[in-house]
Amino acid sequence: MEHFAGLDVSVKQTSVCIVDDTGGIVREVKVASEPEALLAVLKNGVYHFKRIGLEAGPLSQWLFSALAEAGLPVICVETRHMRVVLQAQINKTDRNDARGIARMMRVGLYRPVHVKTLRSQKLRMLLTHRKLLQSKAIAIENDLRGTLRNFGLKVGMVGKLKFEARIKELVEKLPDLAVLVEPLLVVRRVLRQQLAILHRRLLAIVREDEVCRRLMTVPGVGPVVALTYRATVDVPARFRNSKAVGAVFGLTPSKYQSGEINRSGAISKCGDEMMRVMLYEAAQILLVRSTKWSWLKAWAMKIARHRGVKKAIVALARRLAVIMHRIWVDGTEFRWTREVAA
Repeated sequence: MEHFAGLDVSVKQTSVCIVDDTGGIVREVKVASEPEALLAVLKNGVYHFKRIGLEAGPLSQWLFSALAEAGLPVICVETRHMRVVLQAQINKTDRNDARGIARMMRVGLYRPVHVKTLRSQKLRMLLTHRKLLQSKAIAIENDLRGTLRNFGLKVGMVGKLKFEARIKELVEKLPDLAVLVEPLLVVRRVLRQQLAILHRRLLAIVREDEVCRRLMTVPGVGPVVALTYRATVDVPARFRNSKAVGAVFGLTPSKYQSGEINRSGAISKCGDEMMRVMLYEAAQILLVRSTKWSWLKAWAMKIARHRGVKKAIVALARRLAVIMHRIWVDGTEFRWTREVAA
């Protein structure tokens, strides 16, 4: 007899439901959200598991890795798909959710998601922390600009290196304002210093990574975009073809078809938001700021003339995702002309 299990994971405890191949409940228990506690329940010789499902979440990567290493057939299920299925239940409880997940595993009604490797998780952590420090430093700078403007003090166009000196120059004769401004300048200084440390670490990783160096041959793609793509895709073989990458990153139009209604909407914006933003920025740089001509820029300029710059940037972002995946798989570099590509 085969068995199926559903794990409803929360921060402290996990509800476990085990069902047999007829759908009958074999066991229900609530244990700590720790690999050892889950293995104590699941590694029982009585059970012959075919599938064990858990929802993608903050602890899912950690628990998935531990259960997979123990030889269990664990599957990480896409959150939105699981939520829609479980909404059919009248009462939402951890126990009922675990039952629903177990039954989804039994009938095969689930959509699996890729669980990133440990290296990609660490790279993603670096990128996230770098982005956080950058956003906080920019927020402080914008706040200083806005509050000083109330007193007629205009910072103007000034770079990151001269920003602090400019602020001190403005409040030099206003000691009451200088006292209020100084703490923010100290925090900004520390944020910028630590941001520079993380950025140097990012550049060092990119220099040593052969895949990132090849991805950077694409116009508009710099170290940050290349490493973000590297960490997000993780395993290129998980995509059935290169064209599927754009849809996974939410860069393809959404579609609604029912009866006589058949319309296409804006891009779906599903998937990884950070990667989508990075691709959009790379496409914008290629289309607007890049001076070197290529067949890719010519293709995007043609779309811009007929459908507008914004739609051209989105289309170019999707094309960049496809090209970068093909470069990664083929082990090649970007080809600047159609003749070379042929």
